[in-house]
Amino acid sequence: MNGLQLVLAIIAGLSLACAQDVCACTSAVVSGRASRDGRSLLWKHRDSGFKDNFVGKVEATDSTMAYVALFNAGDKDLAEAWIGFNEAGFAVMNTASYNLAPDTAVVKDREGMVMSRALSRCRTVDDFLVILDSEMERGRPAGIQANFGVTDTYGNCVYVEASDHNYKVYPIEEYGRGWMVRSNYSYSGTTGKRLGEVRHDNAVHLIEESIVSGLSAETFTEGLSRSFYHDGENKDIINCKEYKRVSDRGEYIPRRSSCASVVVEGALDGEDPRSGTVMWVAIGSPVVSVALPVTIDSIPERLQKDASTGRSRLCDEVNRRRDLAFPRKGKDGKWIIDMEYIRGVLPQLKSESASSYRGFQRKNN
Repeated sequence: MNGLQLVLAIIAGLSLACAQDVCACTSAVVSGRASRDGRSLLWKHRDSGFKDNFVGKVEATDSTMAYVALFNAGDKDLAEAWIGFNEAGFAVMNTASYNLAPDTAVVKDREGMVMSRALSRCRTVDDFLVILDSEMERGRPAGIQANFGVTDTYGNCVYVEASDHNYKVYPIEEYGRGWMVRSNYSYSGTTGKRLGEVRHDNAVHLIEESIVSGLSAETFTEGLSRSFYHDGENKDIINCKEYKRVSDRGEYIPRRSSCASVVVEGALDGEDPRSGTVMWVAIGSPVVSVALPVTIDSIPERLQKDASTGRSRLCDEVNRRRDLAFPRKGKDGKWIIDMEYIRGVLPQLKSESASSYRGFQRKNN
């Protein structure tokens, strides 16, 4: 191996490590026939190198629609949405995918910009595909490698596995059981490893356990995003008191890099999408956060960008708890998870979330 080959190999290794350690979202799309209340659900458990998030609103113009979304702190122009919905009830999110194509494109990481564009213009899943077509017909890479989850008020629920030059659509009626899951690989992908396969399987197992009682936003913010179930070991160590401190191997849904759990709950047929669509946001490290409701006309102050810090006040509060839940790295270089601390704070946090869910009422109810 010559010097250039060695450098390229090191860069590739570092890129793969970053993919495994940081960009490790877990997600699900649920149709109304599988949910408790007949509403579609779009869930993203976000992992990112950006630990600070806030929820913001982009107002409508003469040619665009208003939308609310999760943004990185520091995104002053609200240019990159990471999950959100608009006044037409259209919703979109993504997980990074690492097996669609070799990661050699000059143009990269445009998923947030594409989703912002979609939220401002799309009413349907088909509209989103038009956006992707326009991104890919420029004769240059679209700069995306992602599994996009998309829902609309017409009952369409899909994953779109999209790379720089093409995409494949997975409608829930054809490929799901009323629900589908993606982590950080695509079913249509042919290159590289299936990153996040254990987290994918964890989510599948936990959803199958919950399906009898019907899936809801709480299933995800209070269940999957707080679960330390490992499919290979067939147990959830949060329920095993002998596990006091464990190593974060990156195979549980919650990780130190987890920075939000968000569920968009769709409007029912005949409901006004503006009042019927709700986004439940557990900002910051989801395992030690609380869920709050966001509508197109109402964002809780604790989720908004603070004028003095540029960050969400609740996210700051949750990140302080995150540093206690994941206090340090072990000798192996992996983060330690303090299970005793998490068990101690969970009852109060779950109680606060439950109060939010119980107390929320849609305006048209």
